[in-house]
Amino acid sequence: MATVAAQPTPNTVDPRTARKVTLAGCVGIFAELYDNGIFGFMAGTLGAVFFPDSANAVQLVFLGYAVSFFFRPLGGVICGNLGDRIGRQRMLVFVIMLISAATAAIGLLPTYAAIGIAAPALLILLRVAQGFSVGGEASGAMSFLAEHAPEGRRGLYTSYAQIASFLSLLTGTLIAAALTSGLGADRMESWGWRIPFLLAIPLGVTGIHIRKRISDTPNFTRLQESGGLARNPLKEAFSSAEHRRAMLLALFIPLMNGSGYYVLFSYMPTFMSSELHFSKVQGLLVTASSLVAISIAIPYMGRLSDRVGRKKVLAGAAIAMAVVAIPCYLLIGTGNVPLAVLGACVMAVVFAGHTGVIHILLVELFPTRVRYSAYGLGYNISSALFGGTAPLLMTWLIAETGDVNMPAFYAVVTALGTLVAVSRVQDRAHQPLRDA
Repeated sequence: MATVAAQPTPNTVDPRTARKVTLAGCVGIFAELYDNGIFGFMAGTLGAVFFPDSANAVQLVFLGYAVSFFFRPLGGVICGNLGDRIGRQRMLVFVIMLISAATAAIGLLPTYAAIGIAAPALLILLRVAQGFSVGGEASGAMSFLAEHAPEGRRGLYTSYAQIASFLSLLTGTLIAAALTSGLGADRMESWGWRIPFLLAIPLGVTGIHIRKRISDTPNFTRLQESGGLARNPLKEAFSSAEHRRAMLLALFIPLMNGSGYYVLFSYMPTFMSSELHFSKVQGLLVTASSLVAISIAIPYMGRLSDRVGRKKVLAGAAIAMAVVAIPCYLLIGTGNVPLAVLGACVMAVVFAGHTGVIHILLVELFPTRVRYSAYGLGYNISSALFGGTAPLLMTWLIAETGDVNMPAFYAVVTALGTLVAVSRVQDRAHQPLRDA
């Protein structure tokens, strides 16, 4: 094993295979994260359907949203352990099957009016299944893409999956908005809310079909053929001081995700309608504009990190977010749609420097033997603590303080936390991935 670690083997992947693998990773990510777009935009409708007698219906919906994140580490551990032992490809097929089934099942749930408290209980149970699945997806898909990527282009290739995640969020938001506008509030609460969730079925079938047709990564295959696979990857990761430190970094470096993905995008439609009194159409316009902006910016950030290194891009994004977050949220808070679009788009482009690079940096922290397990555990604990709880935390803080600028303050704090953590990383952008 020492020889392999000392002399990492560069990957050589033909362009056709690389394109097919990238498509498989992106389709899966799209299907996995599509549900976040639905939940963010439809929180009010879901509150009326599942918590009709509560004055805090939206907060309860976001509580269910947050609960699912605490099962992400479990998904990361179980799927990661199996992915490091039996292969990335098998686990990626499994997790997309699970998330698709769980999301579609939400669309078939009886309402509170039909079965009472059992309805929100089942909703939360299915959110738990989704959380478990996403916990196995993020680290698995990103490891899969990175281990297939040609040398010198890992940042670019893994950034494509992040584009897919934001396009899925945009798609979910657009579908929910179109249905709300076309059907009206009454029909949406009666039956229309089911449609976006049921659309997970064709998405899932497509993703499963594509993922079944791809082979495992060169890194995993090479390690498997040499007999170098870990019997207990997570135990091995915890037994190494280097890996323990890397897992700690994987927990704190993604801090900015809390204020970026989960507040700026998932929570933004609800925030704009409930706190800033924008119409749903106006909220959609602002959110959609920022999603387009970040989707355009992400591959440039990924490619930039291939040239100058991950640390410089991530640190630059964290510093920029700490500077622009409060002014941009003040622009959104003016109630003027063009100014709100400007503020949201500026933050989106800044956040692209984080989200387009964070996963490849985390992939490069770990060797193939323990990558899926260790990366999955650290990243998913971070998502549970600082990501999934963010919409609920923002809703509660605004209610308690009356200050609608709480998301801006949260953005500054999380950006500074990411900056400190990134400063402790050894940049491996220009080195081959380690197998052991």
